[in-house]
Amino acid sequence: MHDELTAVDIRKMQEEIDYRTSQITPKLKEQLKAARDLGDLSENDEYHSVRRALNKNYGRIRYLRAMIDTAIVIEVDSAADVAGIFDKITVFDEETEEERVVTIVTTLRNDIFGGYISKESPFGQAIIGHKVGDRVEVIVNESYSYFIQIRKIEKGQDDESLPISSY
Repeated sequence: MHDELTAVDIRKMQEEIDYRTSQITPKLKEQLKAARDLGDLSENDEYHSVRRALNKNYGRIRYLRAMIDTAIVIEVDSAADVAGIFDKITVFDEETEEERVVTIVTTLRNDIFGGYISKESPFGQAIIGHKVGDRVEVIVNESYSYFIQIRKIEKGQDDESLPISSY
C-alpha cells in the first residue's frame, strides 16, 4: 500500500529521521552504556527502560523510512469550487444539527481534535471533490453512515507548521 503524501510531508519525515539519528540515538546509546555499567542487567530497570526507548526510536526511524520509500508524492491543487486537500471546509452535520469547520490533510498530519481530518478517513474520502451546497453521505462502516452538507470551502495550501503525527 502507498500513502499519498506531499513534498512537505516527505521533507518533515526526513528531518525527523535526521534528528533521531544524529541527536536522539547517540544520547540513548550513551545512557544505555551508563546503565549497563551499573551492574547486573537482569535487575537493572534503568538499562531495560533505556533499551526500550532506543528500540522505540529505531522503530520510528524504520517506520518513517518505509513511509518515504513507499510514498506517492501528490500536488496540492483542486478546482476553486471543489473541496480538496488542505482546504478549510464548513459542514453541517444533519444528525447532530451542528456546523463545524474541518481542514482536510494528509494521513501524517491528522489531528481530529484540532479539526484536521485525514483525506483517507471516511469523512475525508466523502467530502473531497464536492462543492458548496452538496449533500454528502459519510459511510463509516457497513451499518452506520450519516449525511453532511457542505456550506463553505476556503481554499488552503500545504501548511508547513502542521506537525506530522508521532504515533
